[in-house]
Amino acid sequence: MSLSASEFYEAGMSLPPEVRKDVALRLLESVESDDGFDQAAEEWLHTTAAPAFDALKADPSRAIPAEDVRARFEAKWAARS
Repeated sequence: MSLSASEFYEAGMSLPPEVRKDVALRLLESVESDDGFDQAAEEWLHTTAAPAFDALKADPSRAIPAEDVRARFEAKWAARS
């Protein structure tokens, strides 16, 4: 039996969160690296991530607690549904 992409997604969403994480990571690892993605990730690291890290080191008061960041993402995710 073959599942469509949407059927596979729905079946996956019925799994417990820890199993979904494991399956998602295994699926990502099974896909060959995309040179365009790798290049974009490298550029992001140099143009966005590194400067943000340097700014945070220079002024630690800019830090946002992980719990706050997680709550913001969860609220955004909930709003999508």
